[in-house]
Amino acid sequence: MYVDYVDDADQEPAPRRGWRIAGWVAIACSVIMVVVSLVLYGTYLKLEGNINHDNLDTQINAATRPKKLNSALNILMLGTDSRAGKNSKYGAGMKNDPPRSDTMILLHLSPGGGQAVGISFPRDLMVPIPSCKRKDGTTTPAQSVAMINSSFTLGGAACTIKTIEGISNIRIDHFLEVDFTSFKGVVDALGGVDVCLPKAVHDKASKLNLSAGKHLIKGETALAFVRNRHGLGDGSDLQRIKRQQQFLGSAAKKALSAGTLSNPSKLLSLLSAATKSLTTDTGFDTGAMYKVGTGLQGMTTGKIRFITVPLGAYAPDHNRVALGQPAANTFFASIRNDKTVADQPKQATSKTSVPASQVKVQVFNASGTQGKAQRIADQLTAQGFNVIKVGNAPANSGKTTQVLFGQGADQQAATLAALVPNAKPTSRAGGTAGVVDLVVGADWTALKGKKATVIPKVQGEIKANDNICKAA
Repeated sequence: MYVDYVDDADQEPAPRRGWRIAGWVAIACSVIMVVVSLVLYGTYLKLEGNINHDNLDTQINAATRPKKLNSALNILMLGTDSRAGKNSKYGAGMKNDPPRSDTMILLHLSPGGGQAVGISFPRDLMVPIPSCKRKDGTTTPAQSVAMINSSFTLGGAACTIKTIEGISNIRIDHFLEVDFTSFKGVVDALGGVDVCLPKAVHDKASKLNLSAGKHLIKGETALAFVRNRHGLGDGSDLQRIKRQQQFLGSAAKKALSAGTLSNPSKLLSLLSAATKSLTTDTGFDTGAMYKVGTGLQGMTTGKIRFITVPLGAYAPDHNRVALGQPAANTFFASIRNDKTVADQPKQATSKTSVPASQVKVQVFNASGTQGKAQRIADQLTAQGFNVIKVGNAPANSGKTTQVLFGQGADQQAATLAALVPNAKPTSRAGGTAGVVDLVVGADWTALKGKKATVIPKVQGEIKANDNICKAA
């Protein structure tokens, strides 16, 4: 029988043996795919199991909410001081107190993921608070004016959303409610965040002890840093907001530079940390978070901005603030109408044209209207051009709009000229190699294509690519 077995094996046709090998490979691949699918599904269920979900539809009447005017994504991030569960170590005596939200940041993601703007609302901002429906079905009375953070204490995230939508007319798509535990987990998952202090701090209340200079902080130290109010600076909430914005900018830089958002393993690890003790709306599940994270992976740190909503004095109480008008309404309108990415005009159709991101532009004002060059530079930046300089044109530049290029920048000039009415690219003697000059004349009208709404710069804003020690 042994001989017969060997003979049979030797005489077996090769194609049949190949089929068997291919068959086993196919089966093995199928098994691996099933196992991987089960692991991923198990991971998804685990992450999803970490999250608490609130159904906003039961608390907010959809018919009363602002309409969406673009495809941007607006996510309200709320930091709470809840002492429930693992957070009790930060004040067990407050365990049964209603949680407050002293950190309110509206994260605006432009259409197509071209830029992100984090808009901070100070806790001391005095605004109208609408009547809100609580989770238990009861309602709160409307208030003509009150501190904005009281909206969360009265009616949770749903009430804060109604309040911010009411003063801004911006539709909020999702919310994230983060407590002390989930904050620490995210920072640790990033491997810590770089901060820089202008002077040493030794605060007994928060137990924050750091020397002057740059530090990589995580865990309890990071939490104490962002919560600290009286041990750093002038003790104001506005300065604490500025410090939190610098921290978030540094965290964003860390995530992008480390490839966290483009690495599925790192991103899942970050999501695992982020979803612990996290509360969101029912529509913002782990899959939606993962999609947002991967959609941001190509964003540069220079396109991530942190802004405090325009403010003014609140006359009845100098310890409180009010919206600064008309700047606040202008700013809110730019967020509502943000189409800078989705509505980019078509560029030159030449096969040799280059994309806007590779076009270095200098914008010079020869129009006689102060500030026009800067406004046009902001529009070009919003459409992806690399504006490297803004200034006044030399006296002999004339009053006509011109697109001039230095050596080797003819195709870059063609890309820009496609957006400038009646402008023909012209070589500039003595021009900077590789750079295109836009001279804005008195005949300037507007960039071609659909009008882009630029989110205006706000005094004191922070970008994720800022030098953190310089900002300190």
